[in-house]
Amino acid sequence: MTLPRIVSREEWRAAREELLVREKAATRARDALNAERRGLPMVEIDKEYVFEGGDGKATLLDLFRGRQQLVVYHFMFAPEWDAGCRSCSAFLDQIGHLAHLRARGSEFAAVSRAPYTRILPFKARMGWTVPWYSSYESDFNHDFQVSFTGDAGDGSGEPYERPGMSCFLRDRDRVFHTYSTYERGLDGLGSTTSLLDLTALGRQEEWEEPKGRASSLGAPAGSARVRYHDEYED
Repeated sequence: MTLPRIVSREEWRAAREELLVREKAATRARDALNAERRGLPMVEIDKEYVFEGGDGKATLLDLFRGRQQLVVYHFMFAPEWDAGCRSCSAFLDQIGHLAHLRARGSEFAAVSRAPYTRILPFKARMGWTVPWYSSYESDFNHDFQVSFTGDAGDGSGEPYERPGMSCFLRDRDRVFHTYSTYERGLDGLGSTTSLLDLTALGRQEEWEEPKGRASSLGAPAGSARVRYHDEYED
């Protein structure tokens, strides 16, 4: 195994300060990219999707649980599988307490093609409490380009799945698709702020572009409005 070279504390500090300049530039570039993402147009969802969850049948609107935004993790779990994808499971292990996301009017849910009767025991095994729905016998996964019935890219012609994340915005009873990302686009996601950065409303802070989307719900990390997760009013 190749390890970093050993230097004095002064040499380390100089190298660290040099890297910090590039890290700050990357942060500013990420902020600009997030602003471009929030500037994307949106598409109204006019198809009636039916899901199944812990409370029975649900529509896409139901998945919002009354909140304005919804972040869906497309969890790879095909109907014929006995367990969910290992990589998707590792990703879901990273999702923290949803109270901080919900305090910003945003909901999170996992969606898979497997029947809910297969999802439920696996969810219990993993010890997860995040909402998880089955889109079995629905076009949802195909429409959002995470399930394919054609060529898997290897010439076999076999159906295949891929992980992804999709964001939705609700305006009363109208639902809009605002963003999706797949595979390597999921790298670095999982924290509350990283999920909010994918959404149309972002972190809902005054400094964000475009203007006019900030709200009293906003609570950036380290601000006085952040609460312990059991102190938020839902």
